[in-house]
Amino acid sequence: MMATNILGTHIRTLPVRRISVDTPNQWLIAGWRDFRKAPILSLGYGAVFVLAGYLIVFGFYNTGLASLVPTAVAGFFLVAPILAVGLYDISRRFELGEPASFVHCLGALKRNPAGLSSMGLVLTLCLAAWMQIALLIFMLFFHEDAPSLDHFFYDILTAPDAAAFLVVGTAVGYVIASIVFAISAVSIPLLLDRDVPVLVAIATSVVAVRENWLVMLGWAATIVLLVGVGFATFFVGLAVTLPLVAYGTWHAYRALVE
Repeated sequence: MMATNILGTHIRTLPVRRISVDTPNQWLIAGWRDFRKAPILSLGYGAVFVLAGYLIVFGFYNTGLASLVPTAVAGFFLVAPILAVGLYDISRRFELGEPASFVHCLGALKRNPAGLSSMGLVLTLCLAAWMQIALLIFMLFFHEDAPSLDHFFYDILTAPDAAAFLVVGTAVGYVIASIVFAISAVSIPLLLDRDVPVLVAIATSVVAVRENWLVMLGWAATIVLLVGVGFATFFVGLAVTLPLVAYGTWHAYRALVE
């Protein structure tokens, strides 16, 4: 095992591979292959997120917090890796030649409950931090009630401080998203697949991203694009794009970690 230094602490990591720039294409191809092996199961899992998306938006509207919908949508990217753990298990089972079902998906957390629960807590805290910081940034630039969602983007983009608001908000969001991507890129599939401490999984993920930063930057952009398409279709597309990204993430883990 290797050792990496995180915040001044040496943590052992699993060996990682360096990969070529075209490897993410293979992850998507393999992910699509898994999707086609279980289309009903994949679409059913994805449909849960479509329904959850509608319920969350409905809840924000009913509580007068519709302007927080864009922030919540952005925050979805932070917790999606742990929400997709059942999909990782489907790819794992296909790889082993085992059957996959909704029951197996629901039981995926039982493979490493402590580690996966810890990662879920970490990502949830990151989401909470993002929501709070985003709200503070908004209050810093806009000292009045938030505009309604119907006119949200128009009011924001035509405000006097729109440029500064977008720069600061984008910069902060990029930093938080980069940290979350680095610690979760392969850690959750790793925890599902092997009995390793959560800190080892996180450190291994950070090293895998660091050693292949250009490739992983492209992979992160691909994830944002595919999930963004899902949101752009009023969540319906998530039924396809989310399973595809999750399956691809499993194959990314298998390619990156020895």
